[in-house]
Amino acid sequence: MNRRTTLRTLVAAALLAALPAFAAVDVAGVKFDDSITVAGQPLKLNGAGVRTKVIFKVYAAGLYLTDKKTTVADVLAVPGPRRVAITMLREVSSDDFGKAFLDGLNANTSKEERSKILPQITRFGEVFAQTPALKKGDQLRLDWTPNEGTQCYLNGKKLGELMPDLSFYNAVLRIWLGDKPVDSSLKPALLGEK
Repeated sequence: MNRRTTLRTLVAAALLAALPAFAAVDVAGVKFDDSITVAGQPLKLNGAGVRTKVIFKVYAAGLYLTDKKTTVADVLAVPGPRRVAITMLREVSSDDFGKAFLDGLNANTSKEERSKILPQITRFGEVFAQTPALKKGDQLRLDWTPNEGTQCYLNGKKLGELMPDLSFYNAVLRIWLGDKPVDSSLKPALLGEK
């Protein structure tokens, strides 16, 4: 190699090394990208973990925020878009998934809070009533976009309509991050402690 070719090779290598790495975190065989984009804004993987019930792995979940946060209060106060990404690790009927959703919501919100978001809770339940089961490998996304609302996606397809209230999205987040989370080991994982 001549000197010019060597110099070009070194410059190219230095430029490639300077590019951000789009690494992925592997959780139970599910890959969660370190960064994604929601509503035109870059989000970072705050944390990811597995929801287990008894001894069964039910799903892998990842929480994406504009900036990493380690406390529940900070997560709930994030001003920008957010995403909860769930990949099913086993089949779950929509009845069972809906019941777990309601149980988690009821355990982590007050009666007063639930009454304020009751129409959105009902619509969210109707979304899952349309789907007989969540199958192994199905990907569920819950995106919060400021000034729009919460949109649910199953395998990239929109489910239901937008739910406009931020308190609804925060109530959903508390299913995993509240004082009585559905899985005590998933909460610290989503908060980036593991």
